[in-house]
Amino acid sequence: MVSQTTRYALQILGYLADHGGGLVSGDEIARQTNIPANYLSKILNQLRKAGFVESQKGWGGGFALKPGASLRPIGDVLETFEGSGPNGIDECVFGLPRCDEQNPCPLHSHWAKIRDSYAKMLQGTTIAKLKRQGSKMGRNSAR
Repeated sequence: MVSQTTRYALQILGYLADHGGGLVSGDEIARQTNIPANYLSKILNQLRKAGFVESQKGWGGGFALKPGASLRPIGDVLETFEGSGPNGIDECVFGLPRCDEQNPCPLHSHWAKIRDSYAKMLQGTTIAKLKRQGSKMGRNSAR
């Protein structure tokens, strides 16, 4: 439902949340999350531009969550990387151009429940809630 870039962004934010605002080097983030360094750099830049992280260059520099970023919903991260939200979540399961309450497809009511539950999860889950899993995700999911 979401791109690899978005999954990586969530891992990065979880890892940074685990570090309580302290600066973490890009090399450490890459090593601990198993995200390729070049890819990581591009994602961190997007996260910085979107106001999730701050960076400090030079000796002792690195990346940290911006103050208040841990309270932002993960839906904001999806909007940053996916555009309007997760790919295909608003589309009809059958691919019909018009599928709504007045013209439902056979799975409309089921899909609407899933879509609504997913939207609530995206808005109700903050970056801070990624904290515990953040440092575990990358290390245990090398693929």
